[in-house]
Amino acid sequence: MPSRTNKFRGRCRYHGRGKKAGRGAGKRGGRGNAGLNKHRVMTRIKYMPNHWGMHGFNRDPSLRTVHVTTNVNQLSDLAGDDDSVDLAKFQIDKLLGSGRINRAIAVTVEHASAKAVEKVEAAGGSVTLAAGGDDEDEWEEE
Repeated sequence: MPSRTNKFRGRCRYHGRGKKAGRGAGKRGGRGNAGLNKHRVMTRIKYMPNHWGMHGFNRDPSLRTVHVTTNVNQLSDLAGDDDSVDLAKFQIDKLLGSGRINRAIAVTVEHASAKAVEKVEAAGGSVTLAAGGDDEDEWEEE
């Protein structure tokens, strides 16, 4: 079966496509986000309400503190058969309190959450904060 456009061949100037169709991006209104302030403004208002503007904020990288963390439930795997583990050997600098611990492990770490310390001590172990682990005096006013 022949295509629909065959019947327009030779009959008119635009061969059934209309005046601007078939010439790049004309009939569809542009490419990409063209027309979002002109003929597509209602589309932008309805479907892209946050298209422009600034949202949220980013702190300066020098002010960010990013810790490499582990949870209490992973201590047994890290310690292996030992009853003590130094998390600095694994490049871990903070201990968090998610999960359970079933045996007594002596942990040495730079930072630890209160819940992590509580769980380790409840299992009979101990948490030793290494150098730089106590940041409370950092914010004290003079």
